[in-house]
Amino acid sequence: MAEEANDRDAAKELWRMIKDTRVAMMTTLDDNGYLHARPMGALPHAGFDNATLWFFTEVHSEKAGTIERQWRVNLAYADPDKQQYVSVSGVAELVRDRTMIKHLWRNDAMAWFPKGPDDPALALVKVSVDSATCWDNAANAMVKAYGYLKAKASGAQPNPGESVQAAFQ
Repeated sequence: MAEEANDRDAAKELWRMIKDTRVAMMTTLDDNGYLHARPMGALPHAGFDNATLWFFTEVHSEKAGTIERQWRVNLAYADPDKQQYVSVSGVAELVRDRTMIKHLWRNDAMAWFPKGPDDPALALVKVSVDSATCWDNAANAMVKAYGYLKAKASGAQPNPGESVQAAFQ
């Protein structure tokens, strides 16, 4: 069962759950109507101001072209150790602002973008979050484990836990 959350509390909870996750799976819709997911390195130092998430990309990548044509995206975050899962929907856009790129640049990005923050092919993907669903099952892990074992023994479907849904406008 899902419950609604107010914007401020939902934003705080969403950020709490995703800020330490190093990789998000970004799903886009291609020109043929197929969904395509790929891992994206998170930029937690960018924060979550105005319900916005940031990622680096190359302007000539397939992903960048797709985003320019089909800007709706989904981001999936998972932390199985904490039993926390988040699905984020939003609008993506390519940002080529050199000042912003340099502001968000960290040297660990050199592994993927070896020419550094001055590379003209480097851009940002800005995702303006409009909704999210969060599952935080850590508090009830033992109860849920029992529920899964009981479900397996009885043939009933297990309860995956509560979710919180929020819209950001």
